[in-house]
Amino acid sequence: MSRPRSPRRTFLKRSATLAGAAAAAPRSFGRNLLPAGPLGDRLGVAAIGVGGRGSHVGNQAAQFGNLLACCDVDSGNAQRFAEGIAKQNRRKPDLYDDYRKVLDRKDIDVVTIGTPDHWHTKIAAEAMLAGKDVYCEKPLTLTMAEGQTICRVVKQTGRVFQVGTQQRSEYDYHDRKSKRTHRFVFLRAVALARSGRLGTKLKAISSVGGASSGGPFKTLPPPKDLDWDFWLGQAPQVDYAPERRGWNFRWWFDYSGGQVTDWGVHHTDIAIWALGGEETGIVEAEGKGDFPLGRETMRNYLLGKTPVSDLPVCYNVARTFDCTLTLPNGNVIQLTSGPNELILEGEKGRIRVNRGGLHGKPVEDLTDAEMQELDLEVRRLYRGKEPGSHMRNFFECVKDRSLPVSDVFSHANSVNACHMANIAMLLGRKVRLDPKKQSFPGDPEANVLMGRKQRAPYTIRA
Repeated sequence: MSRPRSPRRTFLKRSATLAGAAAAAPRSFGRNLLPAGPLGDRLGVAAIGVGGRGSHVGNQAAQFGNLLACCDVDSGNAQRFAEGIAKQNRRKPDLYDDYRKVLDRKDIDVVTIGTPDHWHTKIAAEAMLAGKDVYCEKPLTLTMAEGQTICRVVKQTGRVFQVGTQQRSEYDYHDRKSKRTHRFVFLRAVALARSGRLGTKLKAISSVGGASSGGPFKTLPPPKDLDWDFWLGQAPQVDYAPERRGWNFRWWFDYSGGQVTDWGVHHTDIAIWALGGEETGIVEAEGKGDFPLGRETMRNYLLGKTPVSDLPVCYNVARTFDCTLTLPNGNVIQLTSGPNELILEGEKGRIRVNRGGLHGKPVEDLTDAEMQELDLEVRRLYRGKEPGSHMRNFFECVKDRSLPVSDVFSHANSVNACHMANIAMLLGRKVRLDPKKQSFPGDPEANVLMGRKQRAPYTIRA
């Protein structure tokens, strides 16, 4: 069942209670709550997947733990990352090209995962089964079926797991007009929506930009420092093309869900949280998308009716899209490829938020006292810890074995909403999920699209 939104009276009452607790706590927004201490006293950390975004995440983790190892199927990525760590007057981490050797190490307590999306679930599940806590970049899964797997393993192992949806922690904005600094603008947007200030019947527009299109591309021998077969993993075996990796892996259904899941999960995650669906996700999706190779071609390929050899070597995810996602409580999210922003609106008002700020009359009308109340509500949303650093929140939760702000279960609901949008677009019709059974009743095609055929020996076994 969905968590009910708090009416204004409840919001103010809860704020008063939290004010007393906050006054007694020696904390302030942004304060360093995790003293560094000697390296020998820190948790052992390994960074798995250190090209691009993965290197940034690994460097963040090195601020809070003792980075002992790094791993990448591209040895050049691993070498560059390790040398960068050494230049920071830190010990140069050990280099690996096989993550399983990292998981065998008993001195590794925590792993960060910054691989392409199609590797997230397998590495994360095996890391937890090996006794490691995990920080994994978003989107967490390639398919809805993988979400079921990873949630099950978290419950089974009791490991701490943070998903890299940093909008749940970070981003400030200074409004020159009001001369106010809006800290944690996405958290404040969620708090405003849940307070009842926008109304009781809410809608969100999650606008995330479109995907790239291109191809056909030439195939080439893979670089000598890249294990191409290992990079492909569970995905179909194909000849190497430079456009399949790096930033551009996002534009291939074999490795990602396109902009629908990549940027889509950022704003849609905040929208679901704001609209009271973080514990339920959505139950319906419908919409249309523009696929470079055509909707039917991609539908038949992902249903297993067309071999990969019949596809041209082209980007194939939806370039543009417009989908309607419905929550069990009746609130609605429009996921679209428009300009990058999230709009939250109800019968009482409308606000707009992105990484450039939080705007709208309901924000402008807040008094200083009401702004303080809103900050207290932000702390409640943040589960009693101080916002400010997504990675710090993870290490704090590892320390006290608590649930991070971007936990696996709420993120699975958010990314599944994006997966459902892709499924609805591929099928060209509305799809409806049974949340208890985690399946689409009477819809065999939609159920097939919940998963993906996996290539041996890289199947996910957890």
